[in-house]
Amino acid sequence: MRTFSPKTAEIERAWHVVDARGLVLGRVASEVARVLRGKHKPIFAPHLDTGDFVIVVNAADVVITANKADKKIAYRHSGYPGGLKQRTYGELLAAKPEELVRRAVKGMLPKGPLGRQMLRKLKVYAGPTHPHDAQKPTPLDLAPVARPAS
Repeated sequence: MRTFSPKTAEIERAWHVVDARGLVLGRVASEVARVLRGKHKPIFAPHLDTGDFVIVVNAADVVITANKADKKIAYRHSGYPGGLKQRTYGELLAAKPEELVRRAVKGMLPKGPLGRQMLRKLKVYAGPTHPHDAQKPTPLDLAPVARPAS
């Protein structure tokens, strides 16, 4: 039996919206990465981008567990000598919550050109509104990954 490989014309991309309010960052990021990759579809192929578009709203209200807000550090480099900058996750969440969610999802996607193509389908917004209403996004149910309040 021959291996099925979907053609570009066969790939249909839907739009999904995720409300990250009160959800744990890593759990949201793993589900978003799964949908961006297309692993939820029967036509998934690891060498192709078969995923959907994902809009994440309320990124400023995401939860960081286990004191990672104070202990985990996000690095970036300007490319010049001595240009290493660092911020804790708590500072990054306060200043740029969109960047925090984008970084978490990026780390769960394939490295290289394919992963960068998948990451372009991610749209992250700190507040509850987004400009993609014309695409009629469907809500993505993250109830299985939401941790019960303890």
